[in-house]
Amino acid sequence: MSDTSFQTLRAGATMAIVASDLDDKIRLAQETARRWRGRNLSLRSPLDPPLPDRPGRPQKPVLVPPKATEKRSLHTLPGRIAMLHALAHIELNAVDLALDIVARFASEPVPHSFFDGWMLVAFEEAKHFGLVRDRLKALGADYGDMSAHDGLWQAAHSTRNDLTARLAVVPLILEARGLDVTPSLQVKMRETGDHESADVLKTIYDDEKGHVAVGAKWFRFLCAREKRDPAKTFQDLVRANFRGTLKAPFNDIARAEAGLTPSFYRSLSSISHA
Repeated sequence: MSDTSFQTLRAGATMAIVASDLDDKIRLAQETARRWRGRNLSLRSPLDPPLPDRPGRPQKPVLVPPKATEKRSLHTLPGRIAMLHALAHIELNAVDLALDIVARFASEPVPHSFFDGWMLVAFEEAKHFGLVRDRLKALGADYGDMSAHDGLWQAAHSTRNDLTARLAVVPLILEARGLDVTPSLQVKMRETGDHESADVLKTIYDDEKGHVAVGAKWFRFLCAREKRDPAKTFQDLVRANFRGTLKAPFNDIARAEAGLTPSFYRSLSSISHA
């Protein structure tokens, strides 16, 4: 597929989402981001391809319910491989989620800087997937060797018609969770002597702060435009759209640096939906 086969941001993002070959997906995501950043693409066209219901994927990994995925000790090589495989799956979904927010909401009345922010997120998520996959290969494994779950894309599907809800659920819950759990994972990896994996986790953590910040910025922008209280709006949207639990402990400092203050999420931390 040539890099000149799309002329709009929405088309490039959609083609990357549709791609089932992982190398094609990552290349298209990053090429679309580069061309948008260089202002070599228009935003959208009536001729853009339609968005799929689901992103393109290779035949493996097999998708299973979240509770069917195994928990293993990071103090063993199989355990570290399992953790990295789960992380690769999260990062791959994050690529498609960032592309989807661009393509799906390309007709929303938002500034072009909205799309600048999300294409930077897509570019960095693609980088993260490559880093984790390379680390898996160095340990004698690859993405697809183990099963994975589909909860991340279900969250996207449930918020497909509401940009404010999408921002609440994906960056401000799912990505913010990475800020809570990644520091301790880094420490555990270093304790086992796996400094290479810990370095990958540090890169991801540092970038994810920016991703949550992009989500918080635009969530607050939409709330201000609609004269809605951001914390209360967040809580209402989470109750309506998120199937899961907000689990403490929270990395309050990193979350606050990204614009996600405790007034948003503290009152939700005991909520569980079936």
